[in-house]
Amino acid sequence: MPALSFAALLLALLAAPADAHGLSDVDPGSLWSYDPWLMAPLYAVGIGFYVGTQRLWHHAGGGRGVSFRQVAAFWTGWLVAALAVTSPLHWLGERLFTAHMIEHELLMVVAAPLMAYARINGPLLWSLPARLRPAAGRMLNWPILAWPWRFVSHPMSATILHGAALWVWHAPPLYAWALENTAIHRLQHISFFATALLFWWVLLHGRGQGRSTRIRDGIAVACLFITILHSGVLGALLTVSPRLWIPGQGALAGEFGLSALEDQQLAGILMWVPMGLLYTGAALFFAHRWLTANGGHSRLPLPSTSGLSDAA
Repeated sequence: MPALSFAALLLALLAAPADAHGLSDVDPGSLWSYDPWLMAPLYAVGIGFYVGTQRLWHHAGGGRGVSFRQVAAFWTGWLVAALAVTSPLHWLGERLFTAHMIEHELLMVVAAPLMAYARINGPLLWSLPARLRPAAGRMLNWPILAWPWRFVSHPMSATILHGAALWVWHAPPLYAWALENTAIHRLQHISFFATALLFWWVLLHGRGQGRSTRIRDGIAVACLFITILHSGVLGALLTVSPRLWIPGQGALAGEFGLSALEDQQLAGILMWVPMGLLYTGAALFFAHRWLTANGGHSRLPLPSTSGLSDAA
């Protein structure tokens, strides 16, 4: 089975020295890599979240301001993101389409929603010295920042940006460029993760409080439905395509008994099915919350119209 072959080769790569040529600056003996351009933002956010959480809990008590579940979600997502860009999976992803797809899915549908659920903006603000927090809060309300944020944080804008990142970076010329150029490769990872983080943050914490939270959950279902459709189409295109999209991506496909085209097809199936299932699970969660928005005492009737434009 390809999955068992993948695991066996990864263990073999860990156990033996290897030629580490390629984009990743790796340890030739272990194939673990370290890219400060990718890790520095993670370190900064991680340190800020930890400091802010400690200050919040010292001020308000443990679990207040940011819950224990949010802290657990943040550090789980943080660890997944860090491992995705430093473990041998990152090195292998430059040479196997299937591994690259796994890496991107870990960033977009595992790490991003976990860190979005943690709602990191509060702890990050508390990580600043007390005298700077009011000024930082006022700065976030400056029109030069508030207006762009109001645009990108609209559910439809976040959905379009997330979808655009997925489609644009799978265009063969850009994908091939990312495999050849370190800076473009970094930009690819950052754009996948950043747009996914925005998408999940908007679905979980976006506009709408109180009664309008029900509207927000209904819109989240619609946004996820759109995402399931377009990501499924892209995965299907990769799966059924009779030609190779990125010839240089499947350099190690033969080690798994696969042709480069079969490697591409397996990557397409991973986008089509597991990724779609995760999005579907999230849609079901929001649908349940939408239909039981009164705490389970009464259920909302199904909407008589499909208009969702008043979500903002």
